[in-house]
Amino acid sequence: MIDAILVEKLKSNFSEALRVITTNKVRTFLTSLGIIFGVAAVITMLAIGKGAEKEILAQLELVGVNNIVITPIPDEKEDNEEGESSTSANTSKRFTKGLDLLDVENIKKHIPSVNQVSPEIILDTYVTNNGFQNSVKLIGINESYFSTSNITIETGKNFTDYQLKNALPVCIIGKKIEKKLFTGESAIGKNIKVKDVWLEVIGVIEEKLISDKAQENLGIRDLNQDVYIPVKTFLVRYKDRKIISDKPIDFSGGGIIMVSSGGSNGPKKRVPRGNYHQIDKLTVQVENSDQLKSTADILSRMLKRNHNNVLDFEISIPIQLLKQQQKTKQIFNIVLSIIAGISLLIGGIGIMNIMLASVLERTKEIGIIRAIGATQEDVILQFLSESVLISIGGGIIGIFLGIISSYMVEAATGIETVLSLNSILLSFVVATLIGLIFGIAPARAAAKKSPIEAIRYE
Repeated sequence: MIDAILVEKLKSNFSEALRVITTNKVRTFLTSLGIIFGVAAVITMLAIGKGAEKEILAQLELVGVNNIVITPIPDEKEDNEEGESSTSANTSKRFTKGLDLLDVENIKKHIPSVNQVSPEIILDTYVTNNGFQNSVKLIGINESYFSTSNITIETGKNFTDYQLKNALPVCIIGKKIEKKLFTGESAIGKNIKVKDVWLEVIGVIEEKLISDKAQENLGIRDLNQDVYIPVKTFLVRYKDRKIISDKPIDFSGGGIIMVSSGGSNGPKKRVPRGNYHQIDKLTVQVENSDQLKSTADILSRMLKRNHNNVLDFEISIPIQLLKQQQKTKQIFNIVLSIIAGISLLIGGIGIMNIMLASVLERTKEIGIIRAIGATQEDVILQFLSESVLISIGGGIIGIFLGIISSYMVEAATGIETVLSLNSILLSFVVATLIGLIFGIAPARAAAKKSPIEAIRYE
């Protein structure tokens, strides 16, 4: 019986609150603007945060948690022998063999914290099938590549030890290559011509969605358009940069090509060697993520010593780059949270001010309803109903605006946003609480008015 009376009271109060609100539509809308923009900002902020988290996890899957990446530095700078300082000249004239497979074996053999080492040799070339050519990247790899890169072979199988050791003409291709060359059918067991060499397809990797931002920030290729072959197959059948060309070389500069720019007695110039490294990328996977920094330091010292004290390589730890990105995005989200909080606070203050003004305007009405039997609790419930309805209305509009804003942010900036039901429900609850909290003071002010004085109020 008591519950039925309470329900009836609530229905009556909310019905009256709705009548008052619809009577003053413009004022109600202006009052709820703070709530609208606050809720929209909360939803947009949470969508950006979820999108950033999803992107970080996806990139982490691509680069690997415990990976260290070593990239060679090609020799592209031409300089005069006389124009250099003695220190830089001596360093630049030292011969270095470059990053090669011998480095791979040394790392495996001498660094106990290393789990796997995966070299890559990359060649931009083309694949021919049925008279059509498509641009591809040909990648020479070893048995560790797919595990260190978190790549799954969808159909077919991985390279066998026999194929790796004997440089057999076999390949594993990306999903997009299969779709282009073998539309509607499997590529397994078929042959493709990459440049001038026929290769048998023994596997197709699972398709991976890689954003342009990930490719740019982390140096990740579109793996779906690659053709993978054993590293020895690449060196034997395609290209090995360690094989010295037929061009005459003056080794008087420590193995660096030197030419005279002004006759036999003129100043000598160092001719750039270009990319003399045998491999283009080296991924080192450590046993434990706690060992990343120490292993990277050991790798740097070992490679520098093996390369005649020439720093012709760069070492990076992708997970640290991702953590830095994540930290930057977290700061951005905190700023958005503060803005959203301020908007909600302003919205709450606006509701409180308007409700206080409404109490003054309706003083005589309050006195009349009190005189005919309404209690203080009834008056409080009446004004709380109004403030809560204003907040709920602003919250609903803010939710729609937040959803639209999330899509607009993604379309305009390329930042991925992910909307979730939890963020929408959270925003709605916050909006309701704002109306409830900031409506208490006006409601209590209305309830405390003396009925006799309220009726006499002019």
